[in-house]
Amino acid sequence: MSASYLDHCSTTPIDPRVQREVVRCFQELYANASSPHELGRHSKEQVHRSRDVIAAVVSARKHEVIFTSGATESNNLAILGLAPYAQQTNKKHIVTTSIEHKSVLEPLRELARQGFEITRIDAEPSGRIPVQMIVDAVREDTILVSLMHVNNETGVIQPVHSLADALCERKGVFLHVDAAQGFAKEAEQIDHPRIDLLSVSSHKLNGPLGVGALIARKRGSEVIPLSPLMFGGGQELGLRPGTLPVALISGFALAVQLAQEERERRSAHCQKLREIVLEKLAILRPIVHGAPETTLPHVLCASFAGLDAERVIDELSDIAAISTGSACTSICATSSHVLNSMGVPASDSDSAVRISWSHVTDQAELIETLDRIVFKLNRLK
Repeated sequence: MSASYLDHCSTTPIDPRVQREVVRCFQELYANASSPHELGRHSKEQVHRSRDVIAAVVSARKHEVIFTSGATESNNLAILGLAPYAQQTNKKHIVTTSIEHKSVLEPLRELARQGFEITRIDAEPSGRIPVQMIVDAVREDTILVSLMHVNNETGVIQPVHSLADALCERKGVFLHVDAAQGFAKEAEQIDHPRIDLLSVSSHKLNGPLGVGALIARKRGSEVIPLSPLMFGGGQELGLRPGTLPVALISGFALAVQLAQEERERRSAHCQKLREIVLEKLAILRPIVHGAPETTLPHVLCASFAGLDAERVIDELSDIAAISTGSACTSICATSSHVLNSMGVPASDSDSAVRISWSHVTDQAELIETLDRIVFKLNRLK
């Protein structure tokens, strides 16, 4: 029996329906969407239809969707793209949290090297960020607040909607949300007109790898004052040059559409699997990180006392594919900045692993896999 895939927060297997759509577009809509001829117009029309689908999730407009290679690029464009305007207006203070994805924290670190001041708010033990602490940190020279939608290590949903409400009167502050983990899975927090910039990735939604979007919402007739990070073409309002990957974009849109249409069924299935995971692992007495009432049902971050996370992953490699959190962080073998922010003791942080599944995870296979995991980890203890 091959190892079960339980790392869906890292990336998801492509939906067969989406795969068929991608192949169809490769075969039928291969023309450049920027070309003036009829075939080019067909490609362009497909791109516009895709924009409509993605924008509708957060009640945005299609021309506010900027296609990118994924959420990492979107985060960089949102943060570094605002820097020239911030320097021009002498507003070089940014408020964020210490649990953000590295694709937010590292661009901010670069801005700090350029003279920006970055305020980072720690999480509560529940894994949530206290909204009032963010609001209290905003100053007259604050240009940006960045708060993720769902944490990629714990699955904890952040109070984005409450923060957006609190910032309604602070017109000079832009609000960015990294929604890679929760877009089209949890709608309540991010469907708010005060969110200026929102990053999305296709491959977290059973869509194709290599495509994502930055939704840059207009304020009335005013566009967000972003500057491009790359040059060489006028695509995507001049903010992201390059030939648009029509097939990937169309597959992305279909993945979003399916996630929207099937959200309740998918969530119910994931919740049932979560209950099974917790029941099966209970004998190992795991320490679960993140308040269950605010955690998406497809992810579990837990520590197993006395077992180093890297050893657990290695020992289980022939049974299940799991991780220590962000794949981007795991590559560097660094400790979890998320759990550190939550005040988790180092011994528990070092033994924490992330198990994540989705609506395509088979229940019977999962049960068998969990039995094998429990047997192996009991022997290690």
